Amino acid sequence: MTNSDLAGQAPNDTNSSSKAPLVERRCVPCEGGVPAWSREHCEEQLLALPGWSLDDDGRKIAKRWRSPDFLAAVKFFQDVAELAESEGHHPDLHLVSYRKITIEIWTHAIGGLSENDFILAAKIDRCALAHPITAVLPLETSQSG
Repeated sequence: MTNSDLAGQAPNDTNSSSKAPLVERRCVPCEGGVPAWSREHCEEQLLALPGWSLDDDGRKIAKRWRSPDFLAAVKFFQDVAELAESEGHHPDLHLVSYRKITIEIWTHAIGGLSENDFILAAKIDRCALAHPITAVLPLETSQSG
């Protein structure tokens, strides 16, 4: 199986009732009361999401992009905001030095990661294709060493 075959799929996803690609799934409301996914399970999910990285605590995923200018970055954020509203799952959006974009995702209600986070990340990646932004190297994490 090639990397393009893996894109948007959650390998060995035993917590999901659906085997559809992540971009075809919908986020489901989470009010807490369920455990956050393990670091190992999250690392497996990241295989399908190039450029996304897990933070040192294993509780958030993040990705960085570079925009050609401020307006392009804001337009990307607008599309991500509309996507987040439609999914009912909201990432943290960071814009620094007018063109450095970072998006962080986690399920606030459980203080960690769930399937919703990986679904949203896949949909953000698809959204990014329509913008003149460029993904940059993954954030430094403990998983790289």
